[in-house]
Amino acid sequence: MFRLIIPILLFFCFTNNLVGQEEVKKKNLIYNSSFEDHLYCPQKIEPYGQMMEVEAWWQPTGGSSDYYHPCGGKQCQMPKNKLGYQYAKTGEAMVGIYTSKTSYREYIQTELKEALQAGEKYKFSFWVSLSEYSTGAVATLGGLFTNERITDNTRELFTNNTKTKHTNGIKQEIAKIFKPQVVNPFDKPLLDTEKWQKIEGEFIAKGGEKFLTIGNFYPEEQSNLLFPKYLKQILPGAYYYIDDVELYCLTCNEKKIIKQENITITTQKNKPKYEVGQVIILENIFFDFDKSVLLPQSFVELHKLINILEEYPNMTIELSGHTDSKGSDKYNLKLSKQRAEAVFNYLVEKGISEKRLTHKGFGAKQPIADNSTDEGRAKNRRVEFKIISM
Repeated sequence: MFRLIIPILLFFCFTNNLVGQEEVKKKNLIYNSSFEDHLYCPQKIEPYGQMMEVEAWWQPTGGSSDYYHPCGGKQCQMPKNKLGYQYAKTGEAMVGIYTSKTSYREYIQTELKEALQAGEKYKFSFWVSLSEYSTGAVATLGGLFTNERITDNTRELFTNNTKTKHTNGIKQEIAKIFKPQVVNPFDKPLLDTEKWQKIEGEFIAKGGEKFLTIGNFYPEEQSNLLFPKYLKQILPGAYYYIDDVELYCLTCNEKKIIKQENITITTQKNKPKYEVGQVIILENIFFDFDKSVLLPQSFVELHKLINILEEYPNMTIELSGHTDSKGSDKYNLKLSKQRAEAVFNYLVEKGISEKRLTHKGFGAKQPIADNSTDEGRAKNRRVEFKIISM
C-alpha cells in the first residue's frame, strides 16, 4: 500500500506543477472581462448617454454603448431587454453596440492590466451575438490595441484624424480608418441571433500598447453588410451583444520560476519603494464634468492603489482632492472635498478599512502647474494620496 501511494503523490505533484505553470502562461490581461463588476445597475437605454456603469470599461466616442445586467431596469435586463433577447455568454452581464448600416457607430474601450511587450505574440478573443431586432448583420468586428487612450466626440466611424501641412502653408485634416490587429474575416458574417460566435486572432505587439477598443472600424462597403430575412428590422442597424473578452500572451515569460526544495520564487523588477510622507498623484482618475462621480476609466488607477494598500497592510494614507482655479474658492473647495470622498468611498467598498484612510479637499490652493493654460489646469484637477504611516 505504501509503495502505491508514493507514485500517486508524485504524479499529483507533477501535474499540479504543470497546471500552475500553465496558469502563469495564460494570464488574462483584460480587467472585468465578462462585465460582471459594475459601479451601479443600469436603468435604461440612453440614446445620447454615456456607459458609466461598468468598471474598467467605457465608450470612447459619442456613440452610446449599452450595459445589461439582471439588476437593471426593464430596458437593460436579461434575457429580454429593449434592444433584443439574449442571455450572457457567461455570468450575468454583457454589453451591446451598434456597428453598421447607418453611419452611426458605437465602441467600447478599456485599459489593459499591463502594456504589451514588443515582439511578443498575443491571442485576443471575444464573443458576439446579433440582436434579432437588427436590420442587418456585418462581419468585420474586431479589436484595436493602441499605446494611448483614443477618443472622438462624433457618433460615426471611429477614424484617426491627422493634420497635414502642405508646402503652401495650408493645413488639411485627413481621416484615416484605424486598422485593428484582430478582426473577424470579411467572408464570415456574424449572423447568429441565438448562439454566441467567437472572434479571435493572434498578432505580434509593436510594444507599449495599453488600451483596447472593440467595434467595427470599417466603412459599410468593407463590412460585408447583409440583410437576413429572419431579422425583425426594428433597430436602425446591426446591433451586437458582447461578452467574455480575453487577451493572453503566448510567448511572454511573465514569471521567472526557480525550483528549490518545492519553493517557487517570483522575481519582480523595478519594484517601487514607498516611505512615510511621500505624495503620489493618481494620474488617471476621471470624474463626470463638474461633478464628483467617478467614471469607469478610473478603475485601473484605483486598483493600482488598492494593490499597494493590500501589499502594505500597515500603510495609512490621506487622500486629497484638488481643482483648477476656475470657479469660486468656495465652490472649488466643496468639489475637491467631494472628489476625494468619492475615492475614499470606492476604496472602502472594495474592502479597504476606513481606519487606514482620511480625505481632504484643498480646492485650487495647491496648484502644480500653470492655471492659465488648458494643460496646466488639467494637471491641477487631480487626486493625490500621501503616505501617513507604514
